[in-house]
Amino acid sequence: MPEARLRRVSSQRFLPALKFIAVAFCATAFLLPGAQAAKKEKPAAAKTAVAKKAKGPVPVEVKRTASSKTARAGRAEKPEKAEKVVRGGRNVVATLHKKNGKTVVAVQRRSVVRVEAPPRQSFGQMAGLHGTEDVLDLKSSVALVIDQDTHEVLFSKNDHAVLPIASLTKLMTGLLISEAHLPNEELITITQDDVDTEKRSSSRLTVGTTLSRGELLHLALMSSENRAAHALGRTYPGGLATFVSIMNAKAKMLGMKDTRYVEPTGLSSRNQSSAQDLALLVNAAYADATVRSLSTSPEYQVEVGNRTLQFNTTNRLVKSPDWEIGVQKTGYISEAGQCLVLQARVAGRKLIMVFLDSAGKFSRIADAERVRRWVEATHAAGMPAASRNVAAYQAG
Repeated sequence: MPEARLRRVSSQRFLPALKFIAVAFCATAFLLPGAQAAKKEKPAAAKTAVAKKAKGPVPVEVKRTASSKTARAGRAEKPEKAEKVVRGGRNVVATLHKKNGKTVVAVQRRSVVRVEAPPRQSFGQMAGLHGTEDVLDLKSSVALVIDQDTHEVLFSKNDHAVLPIASLTKLMTGLLISEAHLPNEELITITQDDVDTEKRSSSRLTVGTTLSRGELLHLALMSSENRAAHALGRTYPGGLATFVSIMNAKAKMLGMKDTRYVEPTGLSSRNQSSAQDLALLVNAAYADATVRSLSTSPEYQVEVGNRTLQFNTTNRLVKSPDWEIGVQKTGYISEAGQCLVLQARVAGRKLIMVFLDSAGKFSRIADAERVRRWVEATHAAGMPAASRNVAAYQAG
């Protein structure tokens, strides 16, 4: 019995160890396949990672990789193709682009061909009047020089041609305003009606500017201010239409048979006259003390609000010590060319000079100087017949 008990005890003593061994064996049998699979996958993953680093993405992403390569290639080539244009002057252009990592600058000079529209011809040019030759080689297509006292014609060139007269119109405007004896102190405001819509000429007399009638008359005759002249006609008793009709009536009264006015500034090419008619107008204007004084004023200032505006004469001969001018007026629109009329004392003689359709900005002044020197030379030489011979040469 004791031996049997002993055997039971000893077998029970090893039972926990056997259980542990059995559990360990089962666990090993269950986990071993997973461990072996993990060992096999780990080298494969490592190989895939190496392949990705060396050759790029796996075949599944081949299409995406191709587009990525193209995009990267495009981005790599773009800086080489990208250009930047920089202008270094009016006709110089520099082109900057990158090539092989370097910035390349190409400078190019562009030849510019300017095609300008031909200048608009005056009425005198269209009529062929500039082809008329004269002994003084004047640039004006029309010219007339008359002794104011004797009415002797010293020089003439196309003096019967009827042409636009531009701002010479203002000499008639000024004469009528002066003869009307309207209050010079009366204030007149520039309105939108006075703005030039035909030639779109500029003016420092903005809409709303208020000046006296005397100030506007001064500016119209001295500096040929268009809005001033229009405002004078607009505010004439009876209005602008009445004023224009009076301008034409006055012209007829003076014997100006070839003259027509449609407005008081001269901006319209329909204001037309001849050198013969304008000589009559200059003679009448010289008889008016106000017109004489204002037209030969060298400069004038007016107060506009808080500003002082300085205006100057449009005829530089007024300031010349070589000239003694009694009355004058200049004019220009493209249809009329450069125009000038004046009364002046030259070599002791009172002369009326008319120059129309002169080619060139300063040519009308140069023509007046030529006539003055010619009169002084012929008068000093005691050859009064020479003047008549020149007139006869022109007429023939």
